[in-house]
Amino acid sequence: MTDVDADADADAPARAAAVAPGGPWKGWAAVSAVSLGIFCLITSELLPVGLLTPVGDSLGVSDGTAGLMVTVPGLIAGFCAPLVTVGAGRLDRRLVLCVLIALMAVANLAAALAPDFAVVLAARLLVGVSVGGFWAIAGGLAVRLVPERHVGRATAVVFGGVPTASVLGVPAGTLLGELGGWRTAFAAVAALGLVTLVALLLLLPALPADRSIRVGELPALLRDNRAVRAGVIVTFLVVTRQFAAYTFVRPILRDVSGVDAAYVSTLLLGYGVAGVAGNFLAGARDPRRTLLVVSAALTAVLALIATLPGAVAGTALLLAWGLAYGGVSVSLQSWMIRAAPRTAEAASSLMVAMFNFAIAAGALAGGLAVDGLSAPAAPLTGAALMLAAAVTIGTTSVSARRREPAAGIPDHPRGAVGADRVAEADRAVGAEVPYKTDG
Repeated sequence: MTDVDADADADAPARAAAVAPGGPWKGWAAVSAVSLGIFCLITSELLPVGLLTPVGDSLGVSDGTAGLMVTVPGLIAGFCAPLVTVGAGRLDRRLVLCVLIALMAVANLAAALAPDFAVVLAARLLVGVSVGGFWAIAGGLAVRLVPERHVGRATAVVFGGVPTASVLGVPAGTLLGELGGWRTAFAAVAALGLVTLVALLLLLPALPADRSIRVGELPALLRDNRAVRAGVIVTFLVVTRQFAAYTFVRPILRDVSGVDAAYVSTLLLGYGVAGVAGNFLAGARDPRRTLLVVSAALTAVLALIATLPGAVAGTALLLAWGLAYGGVSVSLQSWMIRAAPRTAEAASSLMVAMFNFAIAAGALAGGLAVDGLSAPAAPLTGAALMLAAAVTIGTTSVSARRREPAAGIPDHPRGAVGADRVAEADRAVGAEVPYKTDG
C-alpha cells in the first residue's frame, strides 16, 4: 500500500462521518441553509450601498461619511474572521453559525431603531463580527455536507449567496427604503436573520470541529505557503477595487450615467442577476485563469463607466460589471482550498479577513475620492487597483507553474504525495490542475 492509499484509508471514516446524515437531500438542504446564511449576512453588510443618500439625509451626514456603514463592518469582519476561527476551538460549528446569525439580527434591529449615526455605526460593528466569523467557517463546510463528487457544485451554491444578495437583498432593501424609509429596510434584514436562524437549527447537522486552530498557525501559513500568500494579496487588490467603486454605485449612476434615482433598484437587480450567472460560470473553472480574466475585464469596465455618459451605456456596463465580479468569491475560495487542502478552514479565515479589510479599504478610498474629487473618481481608483491585480495574478500563475511543486505542500521527498493531495482537492472543487510535479 502506498503512502497516499494509507492516508486515504485513514481519512475515509472521518470524511464519511462528516457528510450530513440522512441521505443526499439532507446534505443539500444543509448546503442551502448555509447559503441562506451567507445571503443574509452579505445583504446586511451591503445594504447601505443602496441607502447611502437616504441615511445621510436623515442623519445629517455626507455620502462619504455614510460610506462608513460599509467601512466599519468590513474592518471588524477582517479582524474577526481569524479570531472567531481560532476562538471557536472545539465548539460545534453549527452552534457557532447560529450564534453569529442571531447577533446579526440583533445588530440590524438596533440600526433600525438608532437615534443618530453613531448608534448606526455601533450596530454595524456587530454586523462585522457576524460576517467575518460566519464566512470564515462556512467557506469550507461543503466538503462536510455532501459527497466528494459534489463539493465543487456545493461550494458554488454556498457562495451563490454572495451575488444573490445583490440580486435580491440589496435591491429589495433599496426598494423598501424608498417605500417605507431606510429604517424599514434594516428591520426587514433583522427579520430575515431570524428566519435564517430557524433554517440553520432545523437543517444543519451537528458539525464538531475537525481540529482546533492555534493562533500561531495563521502567520505560519502565510509565511510558508506561497500560494496562500498570493491568494491573500490578490483578494486585497480585487476586492478593494470592487468596493472603491461599488459602494458609490448610486452617485456614479446618477452623476455620470444620468440614471434617474427611481431606476437604481432595478439596475442593481440586473447587476445581481448577472452576478449569479458569473458565480456559477466560474464555479467549475480554474480559479487563477478566471480571476485573471475577471480582473482584466473589470479594469476596462470601471474605466468606461467613469467616463462614458448616458443611461444606456451605464446600464450595459453595470451588467458587464456584475457578470465579471460574480465569479470572484467562489474563485478566491477555490484558490485557497487548492492552496491548502489540509488546512482549508485556516486558509479560508485568512482570505475572509483580507476580503473584509479590502471592503473597508475600498469603501474608505472611494469615499475620499468622492468627497475630495467627484463620483467618477471612485471607479477610476478601482480601475487602477484592478490593473495591479491582473498583473499580480498573471505573475503568480507563471511562478506557480515554474517553481511550485504543489500549492500548499512544501517541497520534500514526499512531494508526489503532496501533489496527489492537491490534485484530489482540485477535483473536489471542480477545477483543472494547472501544474504537476515529478515527485
